[in-house]
Amino acid sequence: MADAPGTDSTETAGDEVAGDDAIDPALFGALSADPLAALLGIELEAVAPGYARAAMTVGPQHLNAAGTAHGGATMALLDVVHAAVSNSHGTLAVAQDVHTEFLEAGRPGDRLVAEGWEVHRTGRTAVYRIEATTGDGRRVATALARVFRLDTPWDTTGRS
Repeated sequence: MADAPGTDSTETAGDEVAGDDAIDPALFGALSADPLAALLGIELEAVAPGYARAAMTVGPQHLNAAGTAHGGATMALLDVVHAAVSNSHGTLAVAQDVHTEFLEAGRPGDRLVAEGWEVHRTGRTAVYRIEATTGDGRRVATALARVFRLDTPWDTTGRS
């Protein structure tokens, strides 16, 4: 997928995102510590302010009765990216709405990669575009997602 406006194709995983695009490694760690994502085999690969990328490989545990990627598994991948991109500025954000279009089913063995970009952000709300594709370029799903931004910085010290 081509880079969306405002993204840099040189971004790398986790705290290796360089320069002004780097987020606090503790924030990346907090965003990566998603128990459902771990259960589903979803790995958060990169986060920069206003951008996030995660991936999962479609396995038997992700299939529906028709033998293709379950919409819930695909949506979980999109939601992991939504959470990461919307919290990438270090301010706690909570989902208000996610509109998802399933375009083509993921197949067993497909590596699904979801990327999310900030479309618009104010002090209280923000909107994100999230796209999921396969390694061979098939577009599996797209989402437009909105959050409410709380006036609360992320506590990355481990003290809740």
